[in-house]
Amino acid sequence: MSEKPNILLIMADDLGFSDLGCFGGEIDTPNLDKLALSGQRFTQFYTNAKCSPSRAALLTGLYAEQVTEQADGGTLHARNNITLAEMLRLAGYATMATGKWHLGESRERRPIARGFDRYWGLLSGCSNYFNPGDRRPNEPEPGRKNDSDIRPWCDQDTVMHPYNPTDKNFYTTDAITNHAIKFLDEASSKEKPFFLYIPHCAPHFPLQAWPEDIEKYRERYISGWSDIRYQRYLRLIELGIIDPSWGLPPADERANLSYENLGDHAVEAMAVYAAMVDRLDQAIGRIIDKLSELGKKENTLVLFLSDNGGCAEEIHCRPEIPPGTVDSYRTVGAAWANASNTPWRLFKDFDHEGGISTPLIASWPARIKKAELINEVTHIIDFMPTFAELANIELPSHYGGQKLLPTTGRSLVPLFDGKKDQVLDRELFWLIGGAKAMRKGKWKIVTQGPKRVQAGLQIEAGYHSWELYDMEHDRCELHNLANRYPEKVEWMAKRWEEWHMNCLHDTNMR
Repeated sequence: MSEKPNILLIMADDLGFSDLGCFGGEIDTPNLDKLALSGQRFTQFYTNAKCSPSRAALLTGLYAEQVTEQADGGTLHARNNITLAEMLRLAGYATMATGKWHLGESRERRPIARGFDRYWGLLSGCSNYFNPGDRRPNEPEPGRKNDSDIRPWCDQDTVMHPYNPTDKNFYTTDAITNHAIKFLDEASSKEKPFFLYIPHCAPHFPLQAWPEDIEKYRERYISGWSDIRYQRYLRLIELGIIDPSWGLPPADERANLSYENLGDHAVEAMAVYAAMVDRLDQAIGRIIDKLSELGKKENTLVLFLSDNGGCAEEIHCRPEIPPGTVDSYRTVGAAWANASNTPWRLFKDFDHEGGISTPLIASWPARIKKAELINEVTHIIDFMPTFAELANIELPSHYGGQKLLPTTGRSLVPLFDGKKDQVLDRELFWLIGGAKAMRKGKWKIVTQGPKRVQAGLQIEAGYHSWELYDMEHDRCELHNLANRYPEKVEWMAKRWEEWHMNCLHDTNMR
């Protein structure tokens, strides 16, 4: 195909592996399901285990450890990397972004400085969905982590802190979508392809949603998180996404305590979470309708992913207030996160599959002609070489007078074309806090690192050892083979250390 495609890259925040209908979930996601069932679903797609590292890797095609102040997050540095927007602008694309940035708030690190022609959204990590700013007349005080926790927003390069929307019908997911549609209208008047990046805030906490969306789910979760988890497991098998021989791991030890912590609101919390995912799907439907209206749908590559797995954090500010409203501030906790990440172990902030394996949907009517599951191992760093190939541009070795680090990502274009020639033994690495992992071919080593406390469990001193799993036969990480193959663990751990030392060297290029 000679004509360069438009690219629409949509990222959810803290969405679990099985939350979508097309990935086994019971939440109503008809628009994403339609994209998936006419396109491709990637079953072994990896991100990082936390928000900022995934965003840094997505935009640069490099590991977050190479381009940020710290692996857990922080700011994106400009001196050894080029972003997708900067690269695609060199290739003649109009570049736009709306949503959660979370890669730095100073002028030189904002979206406009990193290649985007247009930007509107949240510069920081999370915010009240109904009112991100000061209390408005005749409304309760907006729920926050603490009284001073008001996050900065940005319009183009103008920071709004606080951002006080005057529209009483403001809701973050809807507002991001409105700006996306506005940007698409602007792009349609230009004789150039577009790149639109939409990093949504949903369904990241706080749990807040429109009453009409919540109402759909009030009865759906009465059976509890464990039953929901098992039903999702069965549907994943039915859909062919997982192998039934892997088995379903035991529930995480934090789950029951987490459920108890929610008290009378245990069922309602998941209903609100589902409503947030539902509204996200509605928003994506509006975007797809706009593409059709503008005659752009056929030659637009649409990619949908999550930044990491479902989140098990326990935050219940104002616990007397039920989840959902502007004055509430609550999370779903480990119980429902266990269900969201079915069938994987653990959650966001961990490098087991529950933290780093997310859905990836690819739709492109002009080129992806067959609905199928893609089982090849793929990674968020693969977007950079993919988009470069589609834009017919060679990745530069220098940009802005600075030498650039080369990506180790692999183009997904052969997979879009139905070719299964990805290198099977590629090496991938992860680091988040003390948690570490490496995958090479079918083998994965992983450790939780320092022993941690969550949901009120007793603190244990010491460190978790490396675990070893055969991902071909045990992707649910049930059977630790470290004692059986100590030499393999030793070799892979050494490769991880070499990678980490190389990353430290790379950061010195900044």
